[in-house]
Amino acid sequence: MISGRSGRIRTCDPCVPNAVLYRAEPHSDKRPAYSVGLDAPQAAGMRNFVPVKTGLKTLILPAGHAAAEAAARRLAAGGLVAFPTETVYGLGADAANATAIAHLYAAKGRPAFNPLIAHVAELAAAQAIGRFDDRALRLAEAFWPGPLTLVVPKTEGCPVADLATAGLDTVAIRVPAHPVAQAILRAFGGAVVAPSANISGHVSPTLASHVESDLAGRIDLIVDGGPVEVGVESTIVGCLNAPMLLRPGGLSRERIEAVLGAALVRPPAEADSDDSQPLAPGMLASHYAPRAHVRLDAHDVAPGEALLAFGSARLPGLDAATAVMNLSLAADLDEAAANLFGYLRALDAKRPRAIAVMAIPEEGLGEAINDRLRRAAVAR
Repeated sequence: MISGRSGRIRTCDPCVPNAVLYRAEPHSDKRPAYSVGLDAPQAAGMRNFVPVKTGLKTLILPAGHAAAEAAARRLAAGGLVAFPTETVYGLGADAANATAIAHLYAAKGRPAFNPLIAHVAELAAAQAIGRFDDRALRLAEAFWPGPLTLVVPKTEGCPVADLATAGLDTVAIRVPAHPVAQAILRAFGGAVVAPSANISGHVSPTLASHVESDLAGRIDLIVDGGPVEVGVESTIVGCLNAPMLLRPGGLSRERIEAVLGAALVRPPAEADSDDSQPLAPGMLASHYAPRAHVRLDAHDVAPGEALLAFGSARLPGLDAATAVMNLSLAADLDEAAANLFGYLRALDAKRPRAIAVMAIPEEGLGEAINDRLRRAAVAR
């Protein structure tokens, strides 16, 4: 292992190239969250290195009442449980248990300056951990349960561990719509932090088999609920000053702005820098990445490349492609979003020299798809 900055420890993890394990501590050499009227991150404890638990027997259960009860028991005991949401599979830990959260960061190799989303079963539970102004409440009532995360100020005495919020004075909250996620949350009876159930920075999982590939032996339980419906992570809106689109996702900007009656503010340019502490998950510049280099807006296919296609156009060089998968032959953005991460994983498994990606319109869910692809294409 080689120690790096920010408490990182590089490993030879075969799941993702240059995999990184992090010390479970929110303070780092990252700059504080960009200016949105918040205090700088506070020290949040758990400063000692937390080793990855490997060699665990990872149980896989089909979704159902017994699986939900088993998941709730594991979470209450401080364990890590992967389960489906409508967006992607999440890796859950008790949001109030800092030790469990530290193990989650370690299992994923996720930087502890990157905050987590607290998942709850209903709006009333969300209001126990976050303060909702009129605009946040309007969005929650319009889109929960669903693929929307709201970043709001913490309540006084917020039970979510500081480690999960990266020491910030805000908390990211979501009420998922998936019946399996709902059953687990209701059986557990508290908030569950649940980032995507994959090695940090790798392609997000849309099947239980994706979770098993990345995290088997590192987590306690996988609840298999079949393929997810949306296929990209939740949209994140910061409700602090003017509502800000922190991460495009499974709910389009247009629908959110229609409820607000105003345009969402864009984050400042430094928000997409890996040198800034993110205010919300999924904002690191390099993220959602396969092993192979990703080449965007491709107009041809070079020798040794695989092609991630969109629509019916036929590119020069197609016949020599290592592999071809089409996000949506009908150019349907909802279908493309649902297929995105699964197809990236499938093409990457062919070990191409690179993955060429055809252009995708920057509208509706296309904004979220392009966001994920741009982050996947960042040099690592």
